[in-house]
Amino acid sequence: MRSVVYPGTFDPITNGHTDLVARAAHLCDRVVVAVARDTGKETTFTIEQRVALAEHVCNGLGNVEVVAFSGLLVDFARHMQVHVIMRGLRAVSDFEYEFQLAGMNRRMAPDIETLFLTPAEQYAYISSSLVKEIARLGGDVSTFVPPAVHAALRKRFG
Repeated sequence: MRSVVYPGTFDPITNGHTDLVARAAHLCDRVVVAVARDTGKETTFTIEQRVALAEHVCNGLGNVEVVAFSGLLVDFARHMQVHVIMRGLRAVSDFEYEFQLAGMNRRMAPDIETLFLTPAEQYAYISSSLVKEIARLGGDVSTFVPPAVHAALRKRFG
């Protein structure tokens, strides 16, 4: 069985994230969307809300499971019996950080590989941070996020 773990804060999950999940679901037998508890930053949505939104958005993909996790990603991957970490690269600016992260993970867990996917062109500029900022300022984010996420952002920011 080919499995992949796709980690992130998913605060909130965007159309870019869902594009990568759907594409990974076609490539792999099992996709674990790993929602990080330990983000190092204050989140807009609780871990329970982030997991619920991701589950709702991924509901139609039978080989995708959404799980909250804490601690080191490589430990979580081993616990889930997954040997591939998938990361998204939107732009060259993402590469340096992701390359460093992949190197650290490889050093801690040489048996776990990192796979990079790029989102479809129409999603390459979308980030959760920008979506939240636009929503907070009253802008329309409906083209950047799934409908359930749009509703959750409207409820959160009014």
